[in-house]
Amino acid sequence: MSVVKKVLFILVIFLSFRASFGQQIPINPISYRIFSPLVYNPAIAGSKDFFSTDFIAGFQGKSSSQLISGNARIMKRVPGYTLSSKTAKFTNFGVGATAFNDKSDSMLTAGISAVLSYHIPLGQSSLSFLSIGVAGKGIYHRYDISDPAKDFKFPNADVGIYYYNPSFYTGVSATNILAPPSDTATINNYSVPVTRQYNFLAGYKFVLSRSLKLVLEPSIIITTDDSLSFNIKENIEPMLRLYAGNFCLGTYFNDYNKVSFFFQYKYPKFYVGTFFALPKDSPFYKKSLTAEIAVGINFSRNRSGFTEDGHW
Repeated sequence: MSVVKKVLFILVIFLSFRASFGQQIPINPISYRIFSPLVYNPAIAGSKDFFSTDFIAGFQGKSSSQLISGNARIMKRVPGYTLSSKTAKFTNFGVGATAFNDKSDSMLTAGISAVLSYHIPLGQSSLSFLSIGVAGKGIYHRYDISDPAKDFKFPNADVGIYYYNPSFYTGVSATNILAPPSDTATINNYSVPVTRQYNFLAGYKFVLSRSLKLVLEPSIIITTDDSLSFNIKENIEPMLRLYAGNFCLGTYFNDYNKVSFFFQYKYPKFYVGTFFALPKDSPFYKKSLTAEIAVGINFSRNRSGFTEDGHW
């Protein structure tokens, strides 16, 4: 059985579990699923051949959220073409880190994580990789409705598997795999609203026109937890990107009650992006819209991450 078939077999086994919807950490900003997917699958860290950082800020009514992440493939110095010269070469290890802050009227949740991944090249051309990643996290949660307010500090962890090549990618991950703490000292018991999450990701890049640099990338995210209920609109989240050279336009259905769209434009060393979600059933001035901005920076010396069309 080939490695690709083994990966697909693992994905089928994973999807055989009944899906349901649970509480994700972090919940916001929503667009980290678009701009920083390593947050929910640590195996993605180091899958690009450049070191990048991403900052996302989101606003919805009185709620606000911020997330910063960075990841890179570790490099090492090796002998060059002459005895006195050396050049850089990618190792199999990737690293990453994230920090987030998600605040609403009654809750504040913040956290940091450190990510380590290992990338296995498949085939002699080394264009396809299978990676395995883990993340260790520290989370702080504050609940302001009770008197006095409740504070919780607890560790957590994520694990993931990711397969990728220039056109296709897929992966599975489990996030927040440790049980969160709860407060049983009072009459009204309170548990931190975090559940273990299982995530499936898959996408494919279709080249529509090489001369116009048009690439269409449909993808899907499926999120599950340990419960037995299932709702297609809550569990299945399609995404569609259209690349036109340095510009990207897309939509992401994480909430079927809203119309969402995002833009992205890349420059030689950084990109800027926006994400908006508008309510369908009422004017935006009656219900607060979701607005998020994203900025990413590429620290690669050769800027190789920005020379391949469709690779952001």
